[in-house]
Amino acid sequence: MGAAGSGYLVEHEGFRLLVDVGYAVVPRLQEYVAVDEVDAVLISHGHPDHCVDLNPLLRGRVLRENPPASLPVFAPAGELDAVLALDRPGLLDGGYVLTDIGDGDGIELGPFAVQARQLPHWRTNLGVRITAGGRSLVYTGDSGTSRVTRELARDADLLLAEASFVDELPGDSARDLSSADQRGRLATDADVRHLVLTHLLPGTDPDASAAAARQHFTGELTVAATGLALVLDT
Repeated sequence: MGAAGSGYLVEHEGFRLLVDVGYAVVPRLQEYVAVDEVDAVLISHGHPDHCVDLNPLLRGRVLRENPPASLPVFAPAGELDAVLALDRPGLLDGGYVLTDIGDGDGIELGPFAVQARQLPHWRTNLGVRITAGGRSLVYTGDSGTSRVTRELARDADLLLAEASFVDELPGDSARDLSSADQRGRLATDADVRHLVLTHLLPGTDPDASAAAARQHFTGELTVAATGLALVLDT
């Protein structure tokens, strides 16, 4: 209880990129930066635990005396239709510029080079590789395991990996979600430097997840928690 949905602030050279913005992310975000200090938003897919707080983020920027410039927002085509329709028509117009991204796209966001790949999930989900300053961060969004995931994560300095389950996955989730056990194998197969397990389902024991991943991965391992801050050394 009390935890937010998926939301990750990535900073380099003063540029702030917010990757996903799920339930209760905006209140947590404002403990570190103001909403008008976010430079761009990148969203993996349209499930609400990954995007619903885009609404209060935009409201916080638009409904002020001196609104900031329009916020660049990047997401798979159509995935933000529902969240952008939450307010009366036109209220948020001018507060954002939405750009569709898809499998294989590469974009430049400030100092960041971003590569997107579609990974298996119930709806279109983009994993991303974010590179800056000679370091790379890979984020899976929510996804099952695949060859493409291994390719995206190859030699990453930091792999931020959804691990909804500890080990066994229910049959209806086997293609579309992953376990800590699987992510440990992935991190080893891809020669990842640091594995961060995130998106644990409510009630999941973080120690059990870490132990499951540790059976296969001997590198640096962290279980995500609210307020976690990591620095990728140069």
